[in-house]
Amino acid sequence: MSAEASVSYAALILADAEQEISSEKLLAITKAAGANVEDVWASVYAKALEGKNLKELLFSFAASAPASAGGAAAASGAAAGGAEAAAEEEVEEEKEESDDDMGFGLFD
Repeated sequence: MSAEASVSYAALILADAEQEISSEKLLAITKAAGANVEDVWASVYAKALEGKNLKELLFSFAASAPASAGGAAAASGAAAGGAEAAAEEEVEEEKEESDDDMGFGLFD
């Protein structure tokens, strides 16, 4: 496992335990797990996460993730569905216009 992944998992463990994320704690967890991590990685992660709530940060990423086509789009609400329907209509109109630009239509 890479050093970055080890420190990331250690940060998640500390966040789950509602502990402060510090360089020393990150190194202690990674050492206990048997991972060889340089001090610089623990320091970088600790400084990057200083004063931030990692759980809230992760939940905000999950909440703002783009909805994929299909079932996830339907789950995102009627507003997103309306926007997608409008986008589909525009695409269909563009296809129809491209036939007109050629000088012939489907039934000409």
